[in-house]
Amino acid sequence: MESTVPALLVLEDGRSFAGQSFGAQGETFGEAVFATGMTGYQETLTDPSYCRQVVVATSPHIGNTGWNDEDDESSRIWVAGYVVRDPSPRPSSWRAKRSLSDELTAQGIVGICEIDTRALTRHLREAGSMRVGISTTDLDPTSLAAKVRQIPRMAGSDLAGEVTTSQPYVVPPVGEKKYTVAAVDLGIKSMTPHLMSERGMEVHVLPETTTFAEIRALNPDGVFFSNGPGDPATAAGPTDVLRNVLEAGIPYFGICFGSQIFGLALGFSTYKLKYGHRGLNQPVMDLGTRIVEITAHNHGFAVDAPVGVEIATPYGEARVSHIDLNDQVVEGLELRRGGRLAGFSVQYHPEAAAGPHDAAYLFDRFAAMMTEARDHA
Repeated sequence: MESTVPALLVLEDGRSFAGQSFGAQGETFGEAVFATGMTGYQETLTDPSYCRQVVVATSPHIGNTGWNDEDDESSRIWVAGYVVRDPSPRPSSWRAKRSLSDELTAQGIVGICEIDTRALTRHLREAGSMRVGISTTDLDPTSLAAKVRQIPRMAGSDLAGEVTTSQPYVVPPVGEKKYTVAAVDLGIKSMTPHLMSERGMEVHVLPETTTFAEIRALNPDGVFFSNGPGDPATAAGPTDVLRNVLEAGIPYFGICFGSQIFGLALGFSTYKLKYGHRGLNQPVMDLGTRIVEITAHNHGFAVDAPVGVEIATPYGEARVSHIDLNDQVVEGLELRRGGRLAGFSVQYHPEAAAGPHDAAYLFDRFAAMMTEARDHA
């Protein structure tokens, strides 16, 4: 591991932790959140949903498997900063191309290590996610805290436009083409269109600013909205587009941010969770089958919708389909029209294979919904 220098982490409420630099040296700010995965840090760091967030790893030993060139979920690291307790001094994996510290340094990601991440996590659980700063240049807690309090809060932040693709691209189907899918990129992970392509879907990945007319021009069998960062209440454009999709009767599937936008399009509201769900071990129940799935999460906002009742919307009957068993947070929505499934979403990440395959059926459900819609057209 590269030589380190003293570093300081300060939360907006003034609590501070002194440690050593990890990755690039300098100064960074964002929202402090903790992720409970014991592995998969490369996928976490490259997930666009973590844009402007400083991620605290609750697993104490990070970096064992180094960094490879196969597991990235996007073209770059998106986290604003990284906090670990004990970084591995050297990688030990036949797939590793370089160390985690080297990759953080190369991409300019400021981090901190050798702090009590358990105490930090407990503080965030009790006080809630908050703004944070990490610095190797300003080691005065009072001075750094003042800077932290000047940065924008996550609530009210419109970030999907920062992470979306600049140009449309196509992920071809594996084998025979069965469906055309318009996938709106709000911070999409590369594994998502890959899993769709394995089911015969030709996936057109589109920018966040895509209009309904542009989607309609593709004559898609289904529309997909991806995960992404920021406050869903700011995504007025995508929400209006989705309302047009639902009104046109095009089958819809959304995950994470796409689930929150689905909720807004159906007439529900969203709210910010105290400290969110982030990690690979969240138990979620499918209320239709009563099956419990072990799922991967990364969300700080949730849909406010009643559980156990059907709600009439302009597009059909909506209901909550999944809940988190830890705190009863809404984890999925379902829309039916004429007795048939017209759209659905989940708040978690089915492409992340936390179960490892507990949630893979959702991509098959999307395919079945498109087939049924085509048969009844």
